[in-house]
Amino acid sequence: MQELQEYGAWRAAVAGSLEAYGAALREHALVDGAGEQHLDRALARLRDDRLSVAFVAEFSRGKTELINAIFFADYGQRILPSSAGRTTMCPTELLYDAALPPCIRLLPIETRVQHLSTSDFRDDAASWTVLPLDLDAPERMSEAFRQVSQTRRVPAAQAERYGLWDPEDPDMATSLGADGTVEIPQWRHAIINLPHPLLKQGLVILDTPGLNAIGTEPELTLKLIPNAHAVLFVLAAETGVTKSDIDVWRTHIGNGPGRLAVLNKIDAMWDELRTPQENDAEIARQQQDVAQMLGLDSARVYPVSAQKALVGKINGDMALYEKSRLATLEAALFHDLVPARRDIVQRQLRQELEALAAGQAALAAARTRDLVEQLQELRSLRGKNQGVIAHMMRRVDAEKKEFDASLLKLQGTRAVFARLSTELYSTLGMDTVQDQGDAVRAAMQASRFATGMRAPVRSYFEAMRAHLDASATKVAEIGAMMDSMIRKFATEHGLALASPMPLSLERYRRELDEVEALFLKQFGTATLLMTSRATLLERFFDSIASRVRHIYRSANLDAEAWLKVIMAPLEAAIRQHRDQLRHRQASIGRIFEATDSLEQKISAFEATQRALEDTRALLARMAAQVAHALENDKPAA
Repeated sequence: MQELQEYGAWRAAVAGSLEAYGAALREHALVDGAGEQHLDRALARLRDDRLSVAFVAEFSRGKTELINAIFFADYGQRILPSSAGRTTMCPTELLYDAALPPCIRLLPIETRVQHLSTSDFRDDAASWTVLPLDLDAPERMSEAFRQVSQTRRVPAAQAERYGLWDPEDPDMATSLGADGTVEIPQWRHAIINLPHPLLKQGLVILDTPGLNAIGTEPELTLKLIPNAHAVLFVLAAETGVTKSDIDVWRTHIGNGPGRLAVLNKIDAMWDELRTPQENDAEIARQQQDVAQMLGLDSARVYPVSAQKALVGKINGDMALYEKSRLATLEAALFHDLVPARRDIVQRQLRQELEALAAGQAALAAARTRDLVEQLQELRSLRGKNQGVIAHMMRRVDAEKKEFDASLLKLQGTRAVFARLSTELYSTLGMDTVQDQGDAVRAAMQASRFATGMRAPVRSYFEAMRAHLDASATKVAEIGAMMDSMIRKFATEHGLALASPMPLSLERYRRELDEVEALFLKQFGTATLLMTSRATLLERFFDSIASRVRHIYRSANLDAEAWLKVIMAPLEAAIRQHRDQLRHRQASIGRIFEATDSLEQKISAFEATQRALEDTRALLARMAAQVAHALENDKPAA
């Protein structure tokens, strides 16, 4: 776990140096709107960064016991409910949010009747049942956590309305009681807010229900599991890989970075009639067989005994803990997970810092150039008579009038900018997303066969991609117009202006493609033939639409922020140049009226120039400190 703590300390060190750098930039007025955005985005990445680990398994594989053993043995007892049979009935997330008290938030199963995924309810406090957690009483905490195991029986029609029972599915026929009722989970989703040291460092643990529950809550397959940084697929050592295990591995997980298999309950293979070496050989054979069936390197299949590891940790029996082999899995999990996540965050932050430094350099260079020009102008007045100074005053007046006239021309460009911005929102706006979602629901309801429902969904993705492409075209048009305007303005007034900050919607298009690929992979023709039309509509499309809404909402926020700051460099240059012209007028005027000494004025400007160079050196040192903190893998404690 030390890696995760060091990662948290690294994030804190980078955030501290970045905040100090940002404060210095503001103090010296060397950051514009675009720079503020880069600062805010970098700090938000550090503050909100999380490492998510998902545990996936069939019933009774010891998945929850494994979570207890890895993360919660310090409490001296089982925290999450773990017993024979099915104990986790709803997806359960364990995390820490400092804005909330320690509690367990439970989303009622009744919310499944709405056209919303669990993500859509996250910020709706009224939809959740909240139970406080007493951190000083582990027994009471454990009792509260048992809520994730609660079930109740409801009429079959009600279960069908929730998408939890399908009368056309023969596998579900045995779940129908003699009284016409079906057992369903009490809750749809649980979020446990716990100030555990690892959770405070940004770790998020996802405990999933058994495999058939993965199909009933599509958000698991469309978002939570695919987005997890690590997925631990838990199998039982004595049974190995079953057919349902193979299906879920291929459909929902698959071989890839951060995907590990855990061969749990190896204590069932500790045969006292065999030697330890024979037992180890038997476990190794099972490990090799599992690796072959899953298409994994055998080194990524970890034989463990979660139950014995938990007992060993709680009782201080290190020999039993070592025999459980959990230490090897723990080391692999954090040795692989943390460096990979840090590399991603480092890469993102470097891009933000480069853009921030470029903006600061442009503002400082423009200010330096103005000072140099004014100094040259003042020095040229040495020994000149009143007529020469008067001529220079007239020249500055003419420059100012020409500059003011060009600002009036900019108003027309602003009108074009406003029109293009409105056109961008017509293709990227949330109304478009809602209209497309409503249209595809209507088309799916009109379809007579489940297989006929694929065409509307395919059309839906095509339409959403087309809207993103149209939006990208409009973004490019706005960027080209701004670039042309900036170049022209810079040429006319001899200014050095940076090109406008770019915006790319490509990552949102990739996310859209990923959602469609997940849909096609998990809900292919065979699934559609075996699933009733109503269940398909209820289970799958609402989660798909929710993911697409999230993608478009993020794209909207990016576009809105971009439109606010794309003119920032130009506006900053305009303000600075206008101030410089005013200062020139005032300086030459005072010299002309002999109310101020020319040499005093030159000395003042030289002092300002030296101060600006000192500021640039200070900011360069602070930027270097941020870069050093960013590259330092193990910050000092």
